[in-house]
Amino acid sequence: MFQRLKPISVQEAMSGATLGLVQYVVVRTDLMTSLAWSVGAVIAQACHASTAVAHLYHEDQNMQRYLADLDNMHKVVLGIESETKLRNLSEKLNEAFIDHKLWIEQPEDTPTCLVTKPYPKEEVSRLFKKLKLLKMDNPSSSRESTGN
Repeated sequence: MFQRLKPISVQEAMSGATLGLVQYVVVRTDLMTSLAWSVGAVIAQACHASTAVAHLYHEDQNMQRYLADLDNMHKVVLGIESETKLRNLSEKLNEAFIDHKLWIEQPEDTPTCLVTKPYPKEEVSRLFKKLKLLKMDNPSSSRESTGN
């Protein structure tokens, strides 16, 4: 049986926020800690993966709705501790048929992050519930605490 959908306005139909669409970005935190990558380099990885997802899934209905309302896009940026955990998450998403891009930086051949295509939050949030929002030290506060 098909469920009857509540009628919405054209403006609401174009709004990813109205549909509760969210795009998850998961970044390896060890890149900035033990591997000493700069914050900018890690952010670039997330940008590469996000752009790749927009290209790979540009014909997807959720992606089109998400991109149709640029001022209301919703992303959740999470941290994950290691390459192994990132690869395991990618496998878990594959098993759940969640479209995403595992970004592998070249020529280093290093998995750095993954990004999902936009999905209704209620369809995918359970897969990310063990992860925490990405946090990093505030460079200005660390300078103040060291007296530099």
